[in-house]
Amino acid sequence: MKILLTLFAFAIAFIVQANVAAAPDLPKPVLAFRGQEHYEAGGNKMTRYHFEVANKEEFPAELFTASPDLPPCGTNTKASRTWVDVYDQSGKRLNGFCALSKPADLTKIWFALPQDEVPPSWVYIEMNDRKANTKQKSNLAETTM
Repeated sequence: MKILLTLFAFAIAFIVQANVAAAPDLPKPVLAFRGQEHYEAGGNKMTRYHFEVANKEEFPAELFTASPDLPPCGTNTKASRTWVDVYDQSGKRLNGFCALSKPADLTKIWFALPQDEVPPSWVYIEMNDRKANTKQKSNLAETTM
């Protein structure tokens, strides 16, 4: 009985270690402001603030694969493994991305506000690897050049 319990404990430890080893450590994203654009949507004048993750090449493609085995993003049942959320410096969520499909998509991070609204001075992103249950927060990036 002791031998069976010992073997069982080793098997569990091996499985846990294999799963941990399979989850890559997320590098710290380096967020950079790319510019802004004015546009109109539904009769509302808006400003979109564009950002990119400057070190996007450090993130493995597997982080952005469709993951139907994980909870959906609204009606999107093939949401990506890693979600990206944009926050202002006080922690208020401004936008989120749950369907990025490759590291190059990290050049398409944005949030929008009405044109007459003053943007936050600083924003950051949080990348959530839902499979590995890890999060990584970026630096604070300015919202102007």
